[in-house]
Amino acid sequence: MSLREAALRALCTSEPSAKVAQARELLARFDAAELDAARQLSEPARLPGRPPRPRLVEPKQVPARSPFTPEGRAALLHAIAHIEFNAINLALDAVWRFAGMPVAFYRDWLQVAAEEALHFSLLREHLRSLGFDYGDFDAHDGLWLMARRTAGDIVARMALVPRTLEARGLDATPPLQAKFARAGDARAVEILGIILRDEVGHVAIGNRWYRWLCERHGLDPLALYEQLTVQYEAPRLRPPFNREARLAAGFTEGEIDRLA
Repeated sequence: MSLREAALRALCTSEPSAKVAQARELLARFDAAELDAARQLSEPARLPGRPPRPRLVEPKQVPARSPFTPEGRAALLHAIAHIEFNAINLALDAVWRFAGMPVAFYRDWLQVAAEEALHFSLLREHLRSLGFDYGDFDAHDGLWLMARRTAGDIVARMALVPRTLEARGLDATPPLQAKFARAGDARAVEILGIILRDEVGHVAIGNRWYRWLCERHGLDPLALYEQLTVQYEAPRLRPPFNREARLAAGFTEGEIDRLA
């Protein structure tokens, strides 16, 4: 089984602990000779693999979460864990779906998958320490919806998943840390610090490959980005933006100003 086939197998895996283990093992066994990068793989009938719970509902049906009650804090942690679980799937999907890219592309996204798996594990462990587990609260499917929309367009995928949807985490994490700090949850603050550190790198990977693809096809990355957000109905990003983290992740001052 090639590495890209193994990434597809991990994506199809439903049990969270098994998916985490497979994602981390893929990075550990990385070998360019095992990629089979040029071959187009057939898409299975149902993607991604996920457990029966959490129940997926419309975003507006997911209630607001406050960290200042035990259940509210668990629900907020669960929402973040669900994002990280989806992020594992998104990284694995980039590896198997898009053939013919440079070796470094697959190495980058396997690294992202392994780090997202770590994030999910840390959050799930903390959630369990509070008497809850992944699947105990409803969640929504917004991240994977964009993956489906961009399944046939690698440029749109790089533009609208890592550097749009996932980049929102750069802006949202510091306020979340402040909330958990006020609630007295030092462990949640610590975990979110790890996630923010790694997500800067993940968004930088998205920025790098988006610009590489634009250069290869002779496209203007700024003009194309605005076109893609309309074409694929990407959510409108709202300030305040974490300018320091976005600059570290490869955004230019001009791009951040245009977002604002």
